[in-house]
Amino acid sequence: MGKTTIAQNIGYEALRKGLTVFRTSASDMLQDLVAQDTSIALQRRIKRYTTPGLLIIDEVGFLSYDSRHGDLFFDVVSRRHETKSIVLTTNKPFAEWNETFANASCITAMIDRLVHRAEIVKIEGNSYRKKEAEERTQAKAASRKKKRKARKT
Repeated sequence: MGKTTIAQNIGYEALRKGLTVFRTSASDMLQDLVAQDTSIALQRRIKRYTTPGLLIIDEVGFLSYDSRHGDLFFDVVSRRHETKSIVLTTNKPFAEWNETFANASCITAMIDRLVHRAEIVKIEGNSYRKKEAEERTQAKAASRKKKRKARKT
């Protein structure tokens, strides 16, 4: 089971317990927030991410962002801090987040809020997608071998 699947399962259990849940990728959330053309529109849109009982932000660190994106991410995290939960998936350790949010001065403060009272689960192991791809390749090779053998007889 991968990071995204675990996050989705946590979201499902939160829904079963009556919480509101919103799931998004970091990229979708940040592009959505940056696209708002007025401060009023931005504040309304930020509510989309700060209102649910649980916010799941998937794939933090897969893409790089500028300081504006970092500031918006910080704003969402800061508004939720100590009031509502965040499940976040990432492929990068916090020490490398300055590469993800280049030139954003709020990275240390954002990480501080994220890890405060947090449960950090480190998942180690091979990728399930890679494992499944290898299994498909092996199955296809075995099938081709079986077909060649059947043609020879």
